[in-house]
This record gives sequence, structure tokens and C-alpha cells, in this order.
Amino acid sequence: MNFLPAPSARRPLGRSGIEVSALAWGNWRLCGTDVGAAARLLHAALDAGIDLVDTADIYGPDNQEPFGASEALLGRVLAAEPGLRERIVLATKGGIAMGVPYDSSAAYLASAIDASLARLGTDRVELWQIHRPDILTHPQEIARAIEDAHQAGKIRSFGVSNFTQGQIATLQQFLPVPIVSTQPELSALKLAPIENGELDQAIAMDLAVMAWSPLGGGRIAAPGTEREHAVAALLDAVADAHGVSRTAAAYSWIMAHPARPIPIVGSQQAARIAEAADALKVRWTRAQWYAVLVASKGEPLP
Repeated sequence: MNFLPAPSARRPLGRSGIEVSALAWGNWRLCGTDVGAAARLLHAALDAGIDLVDTADIYGPDNQEPFGASEALLGRVLAAEPGLRERIVLATKGGIAMGVPYDSSAAYLASAIDASLARLGTDRVELWQIHRPDILTHPQEIARAIEDAHQAGKIRSFGVSNFTQGQIATLQQFLPVPIVSTQPELSALKLAPIENGELDQAIAMDLAVMAWSPLGGGRIAAPGTEREHAVAALLDAVADAHGVSRTAAAYSWIMAHPARPIPIVGSQQAARIAEAADALKVRWTRAQWYAVLVASKGEPLP
């Protein structure tokens, strides 16, 4: 069979000079007070070859915990086992303020970066990202805050999350450092970044694409609609041929795109985190890949 190129286990984080794993472990649901349990999840990710860890200061309230709770728990894990810090590529996000909702003013970004570093118990992060665009802040002001943090060594590289193509291009015009990553919602059920040019821009600008909700908010694992069942059936056919789970096939479908998206694995179960690495075993033919696209679109291609 004529397969698409195999995904590589490692890849550059845009133009940052940092190399990362082909998948990331996301901490949106990392919660509680059990440091040992959280450490076991981090070890499960590392054992699976996943060293890119993505968190955010806003992770906490969705779990009925305080603002910054997820970062703080990860910080306690790293403090309890200091050797772990050098084994991971640590990424976090800021710019969402409770009740505001978005604030990318220079003063707020500076304070958010410092607060994240304090909770994580580290003097720098490899990647810091603006979580959602603040349309009331001029890009020049954002650039000033990011340049200051970069020059101070607090952030090694900078990325964005949920930004439009225009917002990315405009912000980059004012930044003296490159935007190295973008984080859109992307899955076999969420095709917008494929169809609206976001992934094309990522290729053109050499942006690492960190795909959030790569399992369609759980709908790929537990389909409900006719469309979702159709996509799941096609994923199952490829998964069965390679001896992996449907979720691994779903990750691999994303990874087959030439923008080389990095699925963010959000599971808080060690076995599911380990299973995600099976995505690297899957190979797609063009016909199989496009069949999933057509099923998701619900209409034939032109």
C-alpha cells in the first residue's frame, strides 16, 4: 500500500530551537491534592515518550478549584522530584482573567508570567502562550511584554492559542521574537483549521500546531450522531489494521497532515496516556485519510 509519510517521534517546536515529542500531555483536568498520583501521570507520559507538558493558569476553576490550581499541583510534583524538570518541555498559558475575561495588557501579561513561574516553582518555561486573544490590546503592547519576559529569561519561546490567522500575522509584525506555536481546536470532527487556512499559515510561518481537544470533546470515543458514528467506524478500520485503539487512530489522523500537528492528550489516566503513543504506529493511505475527512464533512469533495 502507498502510505503517507510516517510521523516522526520528535519534531521542532517551530523556530524556537527546542525539540519536542510528537504528542503533548495536557493538564486541563489535572486536579486534586495527591502529588504522588499526579507524578505517576507525568511519569506515564515520559515513559510513553511524551515530554511536552501543556498547562495554563486558568486550569482550576473548571475543576471547582482555585485559579492556578493545576499549575500549582504540577509545581508540587516537580518540587518533590527535582530531576523531572529537566526532562520535560514545560508550556503554559495566560491572558484569561476571571470575570474580565481577556487581558493582554503589558502589565497583566508580566504579572501572569511571574505568577505562573511561582506556582510552577521554576525560573522559566520553554513555551509561554497567550491563551485567547484580547481584542482591546494593541499588538505593540503585547510585544513589549513578551520581549521583556524573553530578555529576562523567563520564557524561552512564545506562542498563541485560539488566535485567528489575521491576529497571528499582525502580532508577528510587532514582535522581535518569532511566534513559534499556535493552538487551535482540531480533530477528525473539528475541521476548521484544515479548511480555513490556519494549518497552511502554520506551514508558511513554521509554527508548531498544538491541537487541543483532538478527540472531539470525547465524541470520537463515544459517538452519538450519525456523522460521529461514520467517522468512528473509519477510524476503527484503520485502528484494527494496526492493532491500536480508536483514540490512537484519531491522534494519528491529525498527525498525518503536513503541518505535523501535535495532539494534546488530555487524559488523566496513565493507561490512556501510554496508549496515545500508539499513534506513531499508524500509517494512512490518502484514500483512508480523505474518507475520514468526507465522513466528517458529511458531503463529497469537489
